[in-house]
Amino acid sequence: MLKGFKDFVLRGNVIDMAVGVVIGASFGSVVTSLVKGILTPFIAAIAKVPDFSDLSFTLNGSVFNYGEFFNALISFLLVATAIYFFVVLPINKLMSRFNKPAPTEAPKMKNCPECLSLIPEAAKRCSHCCVSL
Repeated sequence: MLKGFKDFVLRGNVIDMAVGVVIGASFGSVVTSLVKGILTPFIAAIAKVPDFSDLSFTLNGSVFNYGEFFNALISFLLVATAIYFFVVLPINKLMSRFNKPAPTEAPKMKNCPECLSLIPEAAKRCSHCCVSL
């Protein structure tokens, strides 16, 4: 019973997931501080309203705090924008430098005269029967 638990915990995907959760939580605090410390004050400087939570209206004695919704919506948009421009775009640009472009067309193939296997036309030796071509 303990061996099965040990095997489960030490499986690669469980460890990878645990590391991902810890790094994700840490990265979430970085993005939150970027939004709260830099982007939200920038929006407040433009709109001259640092917080929309006071915005509300009353209808038949019920108070509708639509300002809270605006705060949540603006926060979501700022976080999504920050993640896209500061994480996704740089990572995609970095990965495009490391990934070689896929070949545009498949190499032309021919049959090996000895074993009749399909091999590339430019091959000098058959990869199946090792005969020199």
